[in-house]
Amino acid sequence: MIYTVREGDTVDLIAAATGAPVEDIIYANQIAYPYRLAVGESLYVPSGARTRERTPIRSFGYVYPFIAETVLQSTLPFLTDLYIFSYGFTPEGELIEPPAGDAHLIGAAAGAGVDPIMVLTPLDAAGHFNDNLVTAVVGDPDVQERLIWNLGRTLQEKGYRGINIDFEYVQAGDREGFADFVDRVRRVMNVFGYPVTVALAPKTSADQKGQLYEGIDYALLGEAADGVMLMTYEWGYTYGPPMAVAPINMVRRVVEYAVSSIPREKISLGIPNYGYDWPLPYTRGKTKAENISSAQAVQRAIDFGVEIFFDETARSPYYHYWQYGIRHEVWFEDARSISAKFDLIREFGLSGAGYWQLMNFFRPNWLLMQERFSIEK
Repeated sequence: MIYTVREGDTVDLIAAATGAPVEDIIYANQIAYPYRLAVGESLYVPSGARTRERTPIRSFGYVYPFIAETVLQSTLPFLTDLYIFSYGFTPEGELIEPPAGDAHLIGAAAGAGVDPIMVLTPLDAAGHFNDNLVTAVVGDPDVQERLIWNLGRTLQEKGYRGINIDFEYVQAGDREGFADFVDRVRRVMNVFGYPVTVALAPKTSADQKGQLYEGIDYALLGEAADGVMLMTYEWGYTYGPPMAVAPINMVRRVVEYAVSSIPREKISLGIPNYGYDWPLPYTRGKTKAENISSAQAVQRAIDFGVEIFFDETARSPYYHYWQYGIRHEVWFEDARSISAKFDLIREFGLSGAGYWQLMNFFRPNWLLMQERFSIEK
């Protein structure tokens, strides 16, 4: 179902070789006129057949309120839940709503039979992550009570159908308090039929060091929440050195640890829906990568006439190109890398796939998902 483009290939030749209609290949892979291809590009080739038993999973992803309407409407048919990013809160437990508003997303999701999920993050009034907010809420029962009351009221008034708690940079001293807070939110919200999930930094061991990891206890949070999403991405990130965003060898290590601490039926795998373009040479503290979509990454390879390579260890595509005397390195997701992540979901019996983020539409991902899994709304 996945074809890697070779030198001299055209859409017509690939269609003849695979037996798939030309128009189906063009549509499935979002190939723009005049239908140019990059050597090394992977194409999803529709067959119309279901070659294996499909596993039921939940499919969801995070969106900002300013998502393009065409992207939203194209993506909703493939989702069970829409995670709307994001509600912050004050040290006193008052909610801070998304500046762009969320009513249109809630309505669109509900209209498509998709559950709109409120995302709660420690965002302050300036829109910045603030770990002191985590300390304020987990350390004060009165603040917790006020915040939970505000959450419940907002869920009911706006028509949300659940909460996702995405607390990053939790301090080591708040480790148990954070898990207790999640448990308290779940116990209250479950009474009214609202599930509570939590996003987890990608740990590979219980005692992993680092600001992202020390305050996150997989066992406690797996018990406290109805479900978890592993944030298995951002190994390659905006200010880091060039590398795969979600190398499958590292993703596997996180999953192996997670299933040792959390029931696998509670676990969803995080999948990136983007890539990065780094100008070279990389200098720590100075180099900033450009965030690009998978479709943009392929088009850039076509425009600069370069071959796309595939790292078998990371199971991720990459390439280099020159522009204005500067060499660039690009890593992104394609049908092969996504297929490897879907294989991991099936191998470990995980319950879902969650995307950061859905602001771009990459059709091969969703067609592969339809082939491998059943999405039950």
